[in-house]
Amino acid sequence: MNFFAREEHARRSSRRLVVLFVLAVIAVVVAVDLVVFFVGWGQQVRAAGPGEPVVNSVNWVLLAEVSAIVLAVIGVGSLYRSLSLRSGGGPGVARAMGATPVPPDTDNFAWKRLRNVVEEIAIASGVPVPEIFVMEHEAGINAFAAGYSPADAAVCVTQGCLDKLTRDEMQGVIAHEFSHVLNGDMRLNIRLIGLLFGILIIGMLGRILVYSGGRVSTGRSRSDSGGSGGSGTIYIAAIGLALLIIGYVGYFFGRLIQAAVARTRESLADASAVQFTRQSSGIAGALKKIAALAEGSDLEAQKKQEVAHMLFGEGGRAMSWFATHPPLMERIKSLDPAFNPDELVQIIEAWQQPRQVTPRQAEERNDTSLSGLAPLIIAATVAAGGGGARAAARGPLPAAGATAHVDAGMLAGQVAQPAADDYRAASALSDGVPESLRAVARDAQQAPALVLALAMARDDGDTRRRQLALVRSGAGEAQADAVQALAGQLANLHPLLRLPLASLAFPNLRRLPRPRLHEFVARLQALINADGHVDLAEYCLAKLVQVQVIDALDPAAAFAAGSARLRDRVEEARDLFALVAAYGNEDGDRARQAFQSAAEEAFPGRNLMYAQPVDWQRALDAALGKLDRLRPAGKELVIRGLGKAIADDGVVNVAEAELLRVICAALHCPLPPILQSAPAG
Repeated sequence: MNFFAREEHARRSSRRLVVLFVLAVIAVVVAVDLVVFFVGWGQQVRAAGPGEPVVNSVNWVLLAEVSAIVLAVIGVGSLYRSLSLRSGGGPGVARAMGATPVPPDTDNFAWKRLRNVVEEIAIASGVPVPEIFVMEHEAGINAFAAGYSPADAAVCVTQGCLDKLTRDEMQGVIAHEFSHVLNGDMRLNIRLIGLLFGILIIGMLGRILVYSGGRVSTGRSRSDSGGSGGSGTIYIAAIGLALLIIGYVGYFFGRLIQAAVARTRESLADASAVQFTRQSSGIAGALKKIAALAEGSDLEAQKKQEVAHMLFGEGGRAMSWFATHPPLMERIKSLDPAFNPDELVQIIEAWQQPRQVTPRQAEERNDTSLSGLAPLIIAATVAAGGGGARAAARGPLPAAGATAHVDAGMLAGQVAQPAADDYRAASALSDGVPESLRAVARDAQQAPALVLALAMARDDGDTRRRQLALVRSGAGEAQADAVQALAGQLANLHPLLRLPLASLAFPNLRRLPRPRLHEFVARLQALINADGHVDLAEYCLAKLVQVQVIDALDPAAAFAAGSARLRDRVEEARDLFALVAAYGNEDGDRARQAFQSAAEEAFPGRNLMYAQPVDWQRALDAALGKLDRLRPAGKELVIRGLGKAIADDGVVNVAEAELLRVICAALHCPLPPILQSAPAG
């Protein structure tokens, strides 16, 4: 199942989830209406007196009003909970669980290893590096990913993961969580929490009525000597008790739905983790330790039930009906068919042996540093000479003008499908970034200046002087001096490292207050436009800031559900293919041929006319915005068309690879670092 098939599967799961919860809400409304009806009937019987006839009439207006109130309560409760989760993003969920953020400059070995693993998988997966958290007081082995979109995601692990897992096992757990990020499970999880809270609030309201009715009744019994004044409060308490039962029964069935959906997604995440890491021993080893060790995957956090369907393992003991994960032994055997339960005994015995060196310390020498490079790694694919992309990933960075042979037909299949070579490419790029610049990118105070410096003109001429004047007038003399000094350091930086370095600084930009971030973006755009011309490198930098930084301010608005069909976006696809074809081919005839290859791939049998937009930047922005709203099948055709346009001449250069990755990022189709090489010969 490729990325686009998984996206479609997630959409179907969301639709089924909505249908099931709509049915649950209808059942709750009907149950409340029945309570109101019978309470009203009881009042009529009481009013009629002994031997008098009872008028058996249904107050439809009252029932309609009650139904509307119940629907409003459920809807407002669900909306409130969903919006509260969205506003805080993944970091908000992690903090609500009592987790501690892992700082970029931590000296804690276990935290450094965790950050390295998370960043490595982010690079290889082609998604922004998420915020990283640790639940320091949790001894069980567990983890979760939260957030509305990859731009505001957070990955959180327990202290038990840090203490008990080897690096490979940690990698398997984190890869499992990244699959939730890539497969759209985080949005589904937020909907689950919101809908469950909406149903639960009926029970909470019932509890309030029971409590308030009881207090009022007790107060009246003390002041009234056996009179009938408390009969109304008895009905209030009765209605409250009924609502309490209905709400928690609804919550019961909601939990069943939640568990069933979660079990399906967890099985897919296990398989994806194996695909990401290209080995099953890591995640299988983590599951075996959960099964063997006393703490298992249990959590002590009070809100663990709310995030149960997000966790790597069950957060506590649960009935099979409510289990949010497949049975542990079933998960282990699916990953390791040769599994023998005796292995669990061996794990217990080995863990009880005294150690002079802990497992994590023993691995320190093998712990490679991939500190913070974000996923949109530009052209680690290209190879110097004829060595191919894979050789480049293992060796020094290729020359700036190098090209690589790429199989266009395999490009769409690589989206969100990282391979082992992607990790090696990430390592090569990480090693290529000077440590001094890496430290600046990790520094919250200096990171904005670094990104502005990347937008400065290469030569020390009139354009750079105008740019420095813009920085000085908007941000002050100190910021201008910092930008000027960093621009000098960046002058000799390898072209392949410029955007990865910017991505390294993006997590710090996302932490800026909203007003300051908007000021920064306006200043960056002013620098880019200082010479009256925007080139491809400048456009890619600005677009990356938008995709990985600005979208995090409002991920729900930035995320496109994808309902448009490709046949309704012909003009936008045509402009995109024409621009990509032109940038990859200086010769007009070759550009036209590349465009026709792309158009035939996406729109077979349809004759599209090749024409370059007058304002390429405006056209590209408009095209990406509308194409991002395509259904998964439509996006797949667009990516396949782009592959044809890029590789029509059989090779990919740095500029083409850079543009391709930014386009894929804007379409929320993360592309790993290594483009699939064409078969030899």
